[in-house]
Amino acid sequence: MSHILTLIADRTQTTLSDAVIARVRDAVDGGPPRILAPGEAADIPCRNVPLQAALDAALEGAAIDTITTKPRNRRKALLIADMDSTIVTSETLDEVAVYAGIGAEIAAITRQSMNGEIDFTEALRRRVGMLKGLSIDALEKTWAKTELMPGARELVATMKAHNATTALVSGGFTWFTGRVAELVGFDVHRSNELLHDGAVLTGEIGEPILDRDAKLATLIELAEARGIQLSATLAVGDGANDLAMLREAGLGVAYHAKPIVAANARAQVRFGNLRALLFAQGYRLEDIVGA
Repeated sequence: MSHILTLIADRTQTTLSDAVIARVRDAVDGGPPRILAPGEAADIPCRNVPLQAALDAALEGAAIDTITTKPRNRRKALLIADMDSTIVTSETLDEVAVYAGIGAEIAAITRQSMNGEIDFTEALRRRVGMLKGLSIDALEKTWAKTELMPGARELVATMKAHNATTALVSGGFTWFTGRVAELVGFDVHRSNELLHDGAVLTGEIGEPILDRDAKLATLIELAEARGIQLSATLAVGDGANDLAMLREAGLGVAYHAKPIVAANARAQVRFGNLRALLFAQGYRLEDIVGA
């Protein structure tokens, strides 16, 4: 069998039953399934990449993700993850803007940027400029409310336990990526510097700005540093500025992504949490650190 189809159920909505697995196996003419986590995840070996239409018909609308990989080198040696709406549940800049009284206005620009409707760098400068004079207390208040995405700690801890390098690479700000990296356990974090005078934001960003090209460059740089091919890397993100690294990574996953990203990524998680990225690499429940 040249491919492996992984089924991952969102356990908050459904269960991956034996009947569902059998139905999908029949639809793709697959081999005997391998259960990764009872009721949650299973691998089905396939001769070819399954057609999405066949999978959708077999799943009958259930909240179950499908990711197809090749059997060789499934476990990746490098993880590159976006932060906002990927490792954390919120868009941190949008949350900061709430304290300036312009949360809705900033969020609208963020949506346009993440959908690829406007240039990321232009949108970032514009939004930060609108926050000029805001007390840096807003950053602390935002951090206090920031929550991790379910499965974030398990994803990073499990990959590190199997000797992978993990990097948080964000178009957001070091104020948050440093704290998230420490909390989750990332080896590396890179992002933008939000400038302030010790009391208020200046409305400026440190140069150079980390954008989609810088994310891709970081993926290539860290892969070279590890001495691995890009095929041995995993990238995950949700916005248009993540597309370049998702396309080049061995496994690029659009995570609860904006439409333009979901349409162009080779794999996506629409329903489940970040544990899905471990199951897609063939990890079983008993392999997951903290499960």
